[in-house]
Amino acid sequence: MKMFDLSGRIAIVTGGNRGIGFSISRGLAEAGATVVIANRHAEEGEKAAASLLGAGLKAVAIPLDVTSDASIQKMTAEVVRKFGKIDILVNNAGIVIRKKAEDYTPQDWEAIMNTNLRGMFFCCQEVGREMMRQGKGKIINIGSVVSVVAQSERGVYAISKAGVAHLTRSLALEWAKYRINVNAIGPGATLTDINRTYLKEHPEVLQAFINDIPMGRIGHPDDCAGAAVFLASDASDFITGQLILIDGGMTIH
Repeated sequence: MKMFDLSGRIAIVTGGNRGIGFSISRGLAEAGATVVIANRHAEEGEKAAASLLGAGLKAVAIPLDVTSDASIQKMTAEVVRKFGKIDILVNNAGIVIRKKAEDYTPQDWEAIMNTNLRGMFFCCQEVGREMMRQGKGKIINIGSVVSVVAQSERGVYAISKAGVAHLTRSLALEWAKYRINVNAIGPGATLTDINRTYLKEHPEVLQAFINDIPMGRIGHPDDCAGAAVFLASDASDFITGQLILIDGGMTIH
């Protein structure tokens, strides 16, 4: 459908080299966008971009460390120099540290907050300035079901993702006048690279997740791609400040 066509759009996906980020990168590219895979490890980004190019899609890789203001500024400037605009930003880069609340260290707190929340805000800010000049843009932040519910041994991560939900609402309110839509996606339990090893080592946790999901399975990174394409497209022009949970019904009860 034409309203979902992203042909000619330039999309940045932070952490777009693997997991949910790569699935979203591929989904946006299949919808016609040129995708900038922006991640910390240059070689992994190049490999991910090459995979999309090999499938006949449009992609480039640009290194980005979201914990560095200079890196965010450099990446944004390079995208504008290469393509002249930025239509879509997907803030996917994130980390998780699983510990009991009493065991987190100040270093753990800083690592999680600097990547998941501070880095996201300043990516929004830097790219948002370009979108303001353009008079239009779509920002999609990756939150989590723990943006709205609590889970054991993910306390600081959950705090950061709750912040993502409110960051999304705050920016949506301030930037609506610039025709910038700011929304978020909240994946539920998903089998990604970041948690594959953990779930393999803790099959009881995996089974507990499945038991708590009405649809009877754990999520796959591709489950998030359709929502990202929708939120990046003209079909979502009157939607802003929302968190769409993709959790197989986990948060229904």
